[in-house]
Amino acid sequence: MTLSHKNEIMVVSGTSTGMGAATARELAARGYHVLAGVRRTPDADAIRADGIEPVILDITRPDHVEALVDRVASDPGRRPLRALVNNAGISVNAPVETLPLDEWRRLFDVNLFGHVAVTQALLPFLHRSRGRVVNISSVGGHVAMAAYGPYAATKFALEAVSDSLRRELAPHGVQVVVVEPGAVKTDMADRGAASTTGAAETMNPEQQQRYGALVRAVLAHTAAHIGTGLSADEAGAVIAGAATARRPRTRYTVGRDAALLTRLTRVLPDRVLDRVLAASLRRYFPAGSA
Repeated sequence: MTLSHKNEIMVVSGTSTGMGAATARELAARGYHVLAGVRRTPDADAIRADGIEPVILDITRPDHVEALVDRVASDPGRRPLRALVNNAGISVNAPVETLPLDEWRRLFDVNLFGHVAVTQALLPFLHRSRGRVVNISSVGGHVAMAAYGPYAATKFALEAVSDSLRRELAPHGVQVVVVEPGAVKTDMADRGAASTTGAAETMNPEQQQRYGALVRAVLAHTAAHIGTGLSADEAGAVIAGAATARRPRTRYTVGRDAALLTRLTRVLPDRVLDRVLAASLRRYFPAGSA
């Protein structure tokens, strides 16, 4: 039996495309009123639908976060906030040595600090409703392949924040759940590839010689795995389930690759895992470079 949840609000950030948009649609289909965070008006027009109310939300902008709080606080139906889904994110893969610190800070601003800001702002509402925080991490929150360091660092940090937050909020009836996608076919993957290519173009000649083949291999490896990955709708269904399950797990993986890699990190010694990851990249290196 399908229940109506029109008297409950869900907030989802990063709903312009991909998993965020799919999650918003799935939650609306389940009867919730979704406040769908987007950064641009055209994206708001695209996501608007029955049960989906777009809100302009750049999670790195305090004025946008304050406006979201005002919207939740002044809801005309006095509907409770059932869950916050922290989904917004950006991606770039680059060797640790080569990525400028400003780019590191930009990644952390969006993938970590922005989520902390929204969570802090909305927790008073979640305390009242005994609601839920769902943080969208990544398999990269458990394992960092070569050239995945900057992105993985933000996800490792989000995992740590999620663990601490879960233990802090459990006595107060607020649940915290982490979702860890692997390869998912989304526009974010395409944007991440473009950002990775752009970052590689800024490397100096010595860095190009040292890491150029690695970056090309990472791009090819990522493209191959994304091509066989889950659809955004399949990922959105998992996220919506994590947000609505009566007794949720603390973590959900999305895709077989995510499930496999997270298991390997638990059972393999570091050096063995290093060799496994290196072998998975080897066939993607340009001829004669690996």
